[in-house]
Amino acid sequence: MDMEIKTNSIYTTTETMNILKISNSTIKRFLKNRVIRANKIGGQYRILGKEILRLVSPEVEKEAVKSYINLKRKVVNKLNKW
Repeated sequence: MDMEIKTNSIYTTTETMNILKISNSTIKRFLKNRVIRANKIGGQYRILGKEILRLVSPEVEKEAVKSYINLKRKVVNKLNKW
């Protein structure tokens, strides 16, 4: 199953396990040791796609961060002109 990981999408632990092809005990260990950052909602973890991408491809994360910083700079410049 090939799946595009979307930066701002939210994934369950099961979806993350399937994407990373890791076991339940491994995902639990990753969450406990903060290898993957997640939010706990209603007793269940939710993981942002950018966290999965950070593990899979640090280069993709760097590009995403660079593009976010450029966008933020443009917005701030536009607001400052007001």
